[in-house]
Amino acid sequence: MGATSTSSAPPIQNGYTHANGVHAEPHARVPKRLYSQSQPPSLSAFRQLCSQSTDKKTYPLAAAVESNIPIYELPHQIPDTDFVESLQDEWHHILLSGPGVFVLRNFMPDTSLINHINTIFNDIITEESSGLQAKGDHFASAGNNARIWNSFQKHAERDPSSFVRYYSNPYLAAVCEAWLGPAYQITAQVNIVRPGGKPQVSHRDYHLGFQTADSCRRYPRATQIATQFLTLQGAVAHSDMPLLSGPTRFLPFSQQFEEGFMAYRLKEFQDFFDQNWVSCELKVGDAVFFNPALFHAAGENRTDDVQRSANLLQVSSAFGKTMETIDTLEIIARCWDEVRKMYEEEGGMNEKIHAVLGAIGNGYPFPTNLDKRPPAPGGMAPESEVDILRRGLSEGWETEQVVIAITNLCRDSRA
Repeated sequence: MGATSTSSAPPIQNGYTHANGVHAEPHARVPKRLYSQSQPPSLSAFRQLCSQSTDKKTYPLAAAVESNIPIYELPHQIPDTDFVESLQDEWHHILLSGPGVFVLRNFMPDTSLINHINTIFNDIITEESSGLQAKGDHFASAGNNARIWNSFQKHAERDPSSFVRYYSNPYLAAVCEAWLGPAYQITAQVNIVRPGGKPQVSHRDYHLGFQTADSCRRYPRATQIATQFLTLQGAVAHSDMPLLSGPTRFLPFSQQFEEGFMAYRLKEFQDFFDQNWVSCELKVGDAVFFNPALFHAAGENRTDDVQRSANLLQVSSAFGKTMETIDTLEIIARCWDEVRKMYEEEGGMNEKIHAVLGAIGNGYPFPTNLDKRPPAPGGMAPESEVDILRRGLSEGWETEQVVIAITNLCRDSRA
């Protein structure tokens, strides 16, 4: 038998040694998974990205392009499926590879509905403002502005009829599905900026936009890029928003900057935003939607008389986590009679019913307890809340019956 070698691994010179003892040269080193702390993001590369222009020919269904933002005039009558899919293709491209933001005129054409909902929001604000706890805000100091956290849940509980009419908007479902696919979850907050209200600091949004810089840096590059696909940001104008009132400021194309979650906190990037942002005037019922990675900020209200009011929509992918907790069982219980009424008036399942079911119920069946809720025969997953709601409508369930079914689903999903 030959002698057993007792020599150690060769000393590392310019390369490094794997655990199996194989020496690798420097050029073979894999890329760093994290962004460097010592090498800041490149402002010149960011400037070059943001110097792009939006070509109207790329988005033939848009009515116009203003300040690099495509503007769509939505017909009051919902178009056929092929046309909607073409719209969704354009919207997806805008959010991913284009300017990152678009405006939908006539998104909520029933201004009487919005005015009615505004009275509900005002009542909530009045009641909540009597409390001692300060509301605070994202990326802005607390002031004399007003905000309703989780306006989605509170609206459903206060006035199911207007809630169902508002969230049965087929265009809302089409926008959400264009970016997130099915089984999304809507959350919403109301924001009212009164005359004199100061602007926000430019930022990116949830998820990583709401992390500290140190916490954000711990997420790999690929994860930072991927988070934009987990959320859709939007705002429905609940008042007219002339430019002087400070509608949201945007920096088109900035969502394409891969290091943006590390960059937006840096002064030189904030200064660049302040010198180059654009904005669009909105009318009551218009909406704007944008990629959460787009650099943006609420503007300054420089009017004497406009209370700039928006219902801010933050829609989460089935594969993400919402920022606010939604009690779907309570919403379903409050709204089921109105949904059944609409189902009967519409003559069965259509785009409006699809939209409102997607809003009030959880369309994704996981996480769950697969011992208690195994996949359906021939399927890969058990029923979701939305599946049960569809079945309940087709079988004419009363509120008590649908509440029992959703309660059983929630119970059986627990570990």
